[in-house]
Amino acid sequence: MSKIALLFPGQGAQHVGMGKHLVQQYPKAKELFEQANEILGYDLAKLCFEGPADELDSTIYSQPALFVCSLAALEKLRADSPDIVLGCEMSAGLSLGEYTALVFSGAMSFEDGLKVVQRRGQAMQAAADATPSGMVSILLLDREKVQKVCDEASGHGAIQIANLLCPGNIVISGVNAACLRAAEIAEAEGGRAIPLAVAGAFHTPIMKPADERLAEVLSTTEIKSPEIPVVSNVDAAVHTDPEEIRNLLIQQVLQPVRWEDSIRHMLAEGCTDFYEVGPGKVLKGLMKRIDRKTLITSVNDSDN
Repeated sequence: MSKIALLFPGQGAQHVGMGKHLVQQYPKAKELFEQANEILGYDLAKLCFEGPADELDSTIYSQPALFVCSLAALEKLRADSPDIVLGCEMSAGLSLGEYTALVFSGAMSFEDGLKVVQRRGQAMQAAADATPSGMVSILLLDREKVQKVCDEASGHGAIQIANLLCPGNIVISGVNAACLRAAEIAEAEGGRAIPLAVAGAFHTPIMKPADERLAEVLSTTEIKSPEIPVVSNVDAAVHTDPEEIRNLLIQQVLQPVRWEDSIRHMLAEGCTDFYEVGPGKVLKGLMKRIDRKTLITSVNDSDN
């Protein structure tokens, strides 16, 4: 018997024009953007639909934008295929996408989730501004070799594994000098190193004190036990206690994202029908490397 799971994308999936067709075709999606504009205090819809791209790519704006666009895509799925949403038995989101999953699961309200995401983006941007740093995607090397690359490059500054995405695609984060050295070592080891267009070394201790600022806003945010199990990025496990969820969201800023482990957990729990709900097809690509037999359907503006 098939078991449905919804997945929500993270930062990097944003693009100018996202959400425009959803707002034109689905009244509930339009309502979300109208609410978001009021909560955020700026025209998020205009930024998503028209850009400019460099502003949309900024951590401060891209995180709320992806959060709202993914939930707008969820409204499309709810309208077109209600049985899929009602039949969903598990959920997960990549980094920022975990907040989208928690709102979908009923653990957090849309308004509260958006306020937390806005503060999260601001705090992470401030931490990035304080320490020139970045992220590099290392392709074609396994986890052990990537760890060795980080160990060797650490003489040039702090650096560590940040995203365990799928076999042959692991992202590292660190100060700029260490990232440059790690890229050289990875290439020499037969891998490929691709610097990512992000503000800083996310999912490492370099992001301090972003975790403390996030903790402040989360301390006054109501979190309920999810109605649908959500897999945590930090430990690739499901949690039902609101305080555990709160603490894991704080830890997530500094800890590696265990996406491959999260998907394998969902597969082990019997999930067979996956839907990537939101902009882009990053998660679809990762699934091909984790389990080629498992199909994942995109739910976004174009669905192609």
